[in-house]
Amino acid sequence: MNMLDDEDDQSFHATRDGYSHLSNVEWDAVERMGSTMGIHAVSVMLEALNRDAQHATIAKFIQNKREAEREKLALLHQQGSQQAELLREQGAQQFELLRQQQAAAGGSMRLVRWKSPSRGSDKRLNRLELSSGLEPNS
Repeated sequence: MNMLDDEDDQSFHATRDGYSHLSNVEWDAVERMGSTMGIHAVSVMLEALNRDAQHATIAKFIQNKREAEREKLALLHQQGSQQAELLREQGAQQFELLRQQQAAAGGSMRLVRWKSPSRGSDKRLNRLELSSGLEPNS
């Protein structure tokens, strides 16, 4: 909700002109403050503070919002790392289970390294080869 366009609250609608010393970034922060604290509370706060205190209060609000976003991002990164680790563990467990099932069925699995003819002799690819002699589809 943009406080500049709010037709229901004409008193706050006109205040942007009264606070022309605030930058666009600061005024955007004032609007976010209004959605957080309430338009009336922000209006009273701005009227009560001198210009320096207004700048300082708005800067502190912006700083707090940035820190909250950083914390949120760090938490999301941590959760993503944990999910990736869990997926790696699940993959290793599934591979081990497949190996055990194959061994119990009387066959064996082995990991074979071979040179890729299309990629040159330096590159190596992994291929799972079952002892039954069946080759996986390429």
